[in-house]
Amino acid sequence: APSILSADITRLGEQVREAEKAGANAIHIDVMDGVFVPRITFGSIIVEAIRSITSLPLEVHLMIESPENQLEQFIAAGANTLIIHIESTDQPKDVIQQIHKSGARGAITLNPETSLSAIEPLLDDVDQVQIMGVNPGWSGQTFIPESLNRLRKIRTMLNSIENNPVLEIDGGVNEKTATEVVNAGATLLVAGSSVFNLQESVTKSLRRLRESIAHG
Repeated sequence: APSILSADITRLGEQVREAEKAGANAIHIDVMDGVFVPRITFGSIIVEAIRSITSLPLEVHLMIESPENQLEQFIAAGANTLIIHIESTDQPKDVIQQIHKSGARGAITLNPETSLSAIEPLLDDVDQVQIMGVNPGWSGQTFIPESLNRLRKIRTMLNSIENNPVLEIDGGVNEKTATEVVNAGATLLVAGSSVFNLQESVTKSLRRLRESIAHG
């Protein structure tokens, strides 16, 4: 799931189309409010614009305070999956239910320093679980090695319940770590600067990531 946080915004449509043609499974859109994390990034207008040019699923990562107040605008804009942080709301289960009632997929994530036990009660209710491989808020960060253990622990938890959420890793995914996170149990990988960069095309970058996993 290429993250447009690292894309060339002056060529956003072109790069999203190239990612789709190159076999991306989804487009990842990081929404930051300058409160939950320091940066301010995209709003629903960007989601709407991307929805108009691609048929790929759009997953919107809400790094914002009180996400329950913003859900409807992102779903109306075309989001298929909304990812909320356990730290961002007092009623995460209610927020997930609200997302489902609006017809979208609900996902939960947590910061690297937050205990996995915080999201364990929600595993039966979500469509997707995301583990952060970096601290949220910035692209191009180095992968936190402990994230592999967190993936393994969540994978064990998910294997023991009837619900079968997608297990996603977000942050620090590159040729080296892609194989490691897949071996640890991740089934969907968010990749930013390793897909959108000045060194090679989106097509070549995605091919390189897939080959690294296949050969791992």
